[in-house]
Amino acid sequence: MSRVGASVCTVARWSAALAFTLIAVVPPAFGDGPYPVVVERNVQAKMRDGVILRADVYRPDKDGKFPVLLERTPYNKNGDGGTFGRVAAARGYVVIIQDVRGRYTSEGEWYTFKHESDDGYDTVEWAAALPYSDGKVGMFGGSYVGATQMLTAIAHPPHLAGICPVVTASNYHDGWTYQGGAFEQWFNESWTSGLAQDTLDHKVQSATNALEGMEKLPLTSYPLFNFDPAQATSLGNLAPYFIDWLRHPGYDDYWKQWSIEEHYPDIQVPTYVVAAWYDIFQGGSLRNYLGITGHGGSEAARSKSRLLVVIGGHAGGGPKIGDVDFGKQSVVDENEVMLRWYDWLFKGEDNELAHEKPVKLFVMGRNEWREESAWPPADARPTAYYLHSAGHANSLDGDGTLSTSTSGSDTADHFTYDPANPVPTVGGPLCCDGQHLAPGAFDQRKLESRPDVLVYTTPAFDRDYEVTGPVTLDLYASSSAVDTDFTAKLVDVGPDGFARNLTEGIVRARYRDSQENPQTMQPGNVYKFHIDLWATSNVFLAGHTLRLEVSSSNFPRFDRNLNTGQPAGESANFVKADNSVYHDQAHPSALRIDVVGP
Repeated sequence: MSRVGASVCTVARWSAALAFTLIAVVPPAFGDGPYPVVVERNVQAKMRDGVILRADVYRPDKDGKFPVLLERTPYNKNGDGGTFGRVAAARGYVVIIQDVRGRYTSEGEWYTFKHESDDGYDTVEWAAALPYSDGKVGMFGGSYVGATQMLTAIAHPPHLAGICPVVTASNYHDGWTYQGGAFEQWFNESWTSGLAQDTLDHKVQSATNALEGMEKLPLTSYPLFNFDPAQATSLGNLAPYFIDWLRHPGYDDYWKQWSIEEHYPDIQVPTYVVAAWYDIFQGGSLRNYLGITGHGGSEAARSKSRLLVVIGGHAGGGPKIGDVDFGKQSVVDENEVMLRWYDWLFKGEDNELAHEKPVKLFVMGRNEWREESAWPPADARPTAYYLHSAGHANSLDGDGTLSTSTSGSDTADHFTYDPANPVPTVGGPLCCDGQHLAPGAFDQRKLESRPDVLVYTTPAFDRDYEVTGPVTLDLYASSSAVDTDFTAKLVDVGPDGFARNLTEGIVRARYRDSQENPQTMQPGNVYKFHIDLWATSNVFLAGHTLRLEVSSSNFPRFDRNLNTGQPAGESANFVKADNSVYHDQAHPSALRIDVVGP
């Protein structure tokens, strides 16, 4: 995997800022370009409020002016960015890698998302005015480094001319911190733990036990932060944003101030969006492409933007993602992709970007690349698969099926969701601790043996069957509780029974109609839930079946719903929920997919 993807979860120690600029010259043999490279360390840029941010600059050792490629990172500019900086500078770019505010060598206080629009604007304009800059600035990077691009772009600095956000979100509430109203517990706690360790080092605090609570996050106990006062104070000092995330479970003004989705008309530059199957920000990446091409603030943004969908993202760089090998052709050098993007956009090179269709995606199953004129593919046919059973869809031994025929007088399925015994997470879109919980594609049969997992399966396909596009589930359900979750997972089952997860989603019942105005349920009432499973591109090969899993937990990827309607950050009380799924004529629960080809 390239440094763009690999750096997203890097946890490195802070090193003291140098008070001077160190300059070195690297011979051209280092890269594949014609220029020797000058490296300048800790170059200072003053923000509008006087805070100094520091960057390393890699530039051609030649008179003249060159386009600038800027990365603004919280993951340490002294990490593995030097290799890319030298290679790109040897090819005629000025590469600037900057520590964002409050991280490593830069001044100020670190708080997620808060300063990225203003600091991004100021840094772009500072970079454009450097004596060796030609005035065009492009940005690059993945995950939070993609967020620094998106937040800069919506501020539209005059000299920003392009961005290349890799595997990043469109909304930092839904699709980053929460999904469908559920707290992204595994990601939030593992990512924040690394950030807090760096902050501890940055603050040079002597009390090493201040991070004890963050190192041993209470994945098995609730409230989510049931610390003693001393630990709570330390946590608030190290990661105040995490406390604020818990205090704002709904989509309120705290989140709206940073929402990319509400500002697509403010993005005025061409954008190369890189998304990934099995990536934790896949849904947001696809929404960014659609939002910019549909509503971008300039003709260039709408017509020149591109989408590349790879395999892995935060789940790994392939070819093996989890337990599945997708073939050596699946591996992409994202750095080279990005350089070719800017070769075309900034230098006018007649490369493949000038001739390819705007969408290029990796099709799983056949494990091959394909170009499309649009996302979803223009020839994709929306198709509904209706849930069926005689009331016993529980587990692989049940009678749940999927069919394109509508439901008749089917009997509802029932299961008990016990927060003390949640359905465990097995693979899927995870970040940022693969050592303890591996992301990607894994066999789901162990989960499907549980009675609290409803299993609905098609007959085996007699020929290859491609599903490419968004995946959603309309689910009619009720509960004995005032609040609960409903989860869904799309699975490809081979003739040998191997059940490979493709994509998944969740909805917290009290947010079923609005993430701004939660409403608890009336126990026993039937409600319609819409579950967004994001998207996939997969060929179900002949002999394979398509499967849907429905349950009420996916832990610890998402926090457990305690079924009481109380926030998990504040309460430890829980009750069991008797949940029912309906699929009769009056309640046509249906999986909705896009089918390509015969």
